[in-house]
Amino acid sequence: MSATSLAAGEIARLHERMPKGIDLGLDRIRRLLTALSEPQHRLPPVIHVAGTNGKGSTVAFARAILEAAGKGVHVHTSPHLVDWHERYRMAGPAGARGALVDDALLAETVRRAAAANGDETLTVFELLSAVAFLLFSEHPADAVLLEVGLGGRFDATNVVDRPAVTAVTSISLDHQAYLGDRVELIAAEKAGIFKRGSPVVIGPQTEPTALEVLRDHARRTGAPVFIHGQEFHAISERGRLVYQDEYGLLDLALPRLPGRHQIGNAATAIAAVRAAGFSPSATEIERGIAAAEWPGRLQRITAGPLVALAPEGSEIWLDGGHNPGAGLVIAEAMADMEERVSRPLVLIAGMLNTKEPKGFFEAFAGMARHAFTVPIRSSDAGVDPVVLADAALEAGLDAEPAADVSAAIRRVASHWRGGPAPRFLICGSLYLAGDVLAESGLAPR
Repeated sequence: MSATSLAAGEIARLHERMPKGIDLGLDRIRRLLTALSEPQHRLPPVIHVAGTNGKGSTVAFARAILEAAGKGVHVHTSPHLVDWHERYRMAGPAGARGALVDDALLAETVRRAAAANGDETLTVFELLSAVAFLLFSEHPADAVLLEVGLGGRFDATNVVDRPAVTAVTSISLDHQAYLGDRVELIAAEKAGIFKRGSPVVIGPQTEPTALEVLRDHARRTGAPVFIHGQEFHAISERGRLVYQDEYGLLDLALPRLPGRHQIGNAATAIAAVRAAGFSPSATEIERGIAAAEWPGRLQRITAGPLVALAPEGSEIWLDGGHNPGAGLVIAEAMADMEERVSRPLVLIAGMLNTKEPKGFFEAFAGMARHAFTVPIRSSDAGVDPVVLADAALEAGLDAEPAADVSAAIRRVASHWRGGPAPRFLICGSLYLAGDVLAESGLAPR
């Protein structure tokens, strides 16, 4: 798939005539879904996942667990990294993994949704959410995994009246202009996906006020509530993931996805799958969390032009995390890598102007040897590298702008004089992560 695919062409035409930016609300998407005969009410059991950080990884774990149990799973996530098709993963035949939606099918479904909308005002995300409901209602599956785009209460995915379960992952500050400037306000927006009678799973929270808001909202729905650290638990012990809930104790392999934070995401996925009424065996759960993949999140780049530019023996890691909460967990993962194999850490960061760069960079103060700031070629909203370097300097990093990722790596290579090869971390934006994956020939499949 590429930017010249049929679906990409259809979506590009929509972008030309639809409003740009974010406009939260449910009236427009409900109107369109009514015109499409309410496909959101004809779905397999839905696992609806919100959160600031970790919701995509949690969805990836849940999909892998269900597929290991022989279930067919439709998945809707956003944003995509390289191709629009990444937003829609269709269930495979019985016992087989799903696959990204076929190009012709996606293009045809986009056309149908656009035709039903006519000339009414609608955002592109709302139309693409309607496309997910159409696709998933017309093709058989055992489950739908539905990731919230932004917030929860007014997100276009929040039109499913009776999900099998709703889940919320870690909450921290992000998108404050739309969701509020305090974690309790953001938590209230995320809790907007809770539905009366549908079980609620609350993953690990670092902010006590966020947990309190989520718990109170969940209890007001009159639904069963499962909270990490209370109804279910997970720890890493002796190189294993130990999970416990009302069903007993599971001794599992660690997740394939690196980082301590993935223990909590995997646990949230297990709890959500079980609360939704599925009963995968311990073996199927272990196979799932050991096989789960989620591109652009602490993904190691091992081939391609960037690897060729780096000093021999270097490591190149990629993560699209872009808020202070994500910075903390990524820095923690880098610290764990440093403890195992010591290497000088070099950041290469690009960020959008809607983010808080200083808060993100502060997590790496005292850890990163140097930081380069780069433009984001796939977005007009990228922060100027000079301005971004100033934010990194304010956060306590030694930083300077560079023309692009390649130029930053070349600069390090040209000054390298031996010793342990560097550990590069390319970070700060999912747009930048997508650019790197495309350049490296690693577009998600």
